[in-house]
Amino acid sequence: MTDISDSLLDQLRELDTPTICNALEVVVPDRRGYGYTTDPLVCTRPELGSLVGVARTATIRAMHPSDAKGSDARDIQHGYYQYIDSGEKPSIVCIQDLDGESRGYGSLWGEVNSNVHYGLGCLGVITDGSVRDLPDVAEGFQMMANRVGPSHAFVHVVDYGKAVNVAGMRVVDGDLVHTDQHGAVVIPRDIADKVPEAAAGIGRKERVIIDAAQEPGFNFDRLKRAWGESAEIH
Repeated sequence: MTDISDSLLDQLRELDTPTICNALEVVVPDRRGYGYTTDPLVCTRPELGSLVGVARTATIRAMHPSDAKGSDARDIQHGYYQYIDSGEKPSIVCIQDLDGESRGYGSLWGEVNSNVHYGLGCLGVITDGSVRDLPDVAEGFQMMANRVGPSHAFVHVVDYGKAVNVAGMRVVDGDLVHTDQHGAVVIPRDIADKVPEAAAGIGRKERVIIDAAQEPGFNFDRLKRAWGESAEIH
């Protein structure tokens, strides 16, 4: 598994998620059509900007109580939090809600769990379930969710550390995940160091076209010339 330096994390954090997706199209063209969220998500704190972390994965249900009882239920609960505390940090927990069309029936996320997870080195959650307690969530903790809801119902962790699909994005434990108000994307770890340079190149090309578009008297002929100038930038 490729190590991700603090310096690289800082560079990736300076980019928004659409820019990361654009850069991946250059570095790994086959990734153009997958590896990112495709279903709408509510971002509870867009002002936090971009977050980057190593994925912790889990599945939940909330419509009915857990089949696990007593010590078995405690073992799952304790195992989950121990898992969140383990491995590389910072992390982002990616949680798939297994309640199907009723996903979001109950929320795992609010004041308590946001503080617990943030204290264990987790920067935020990406889930196709629900979130709540928005004013009281831990400072600095981001929540990307299918919806906002009022209750936790019978919510419980079913499993953790396995592959999940969250809002159309397949995630496995240890993936490098980038997220902001637009959604989220998995960055292949083996090419992550190439993403900032690719993003910078795209930015230079786009700047030529944007600057031309902002000139007085901009027209189609100037646009065609800007396209040509942009294509010459490498």
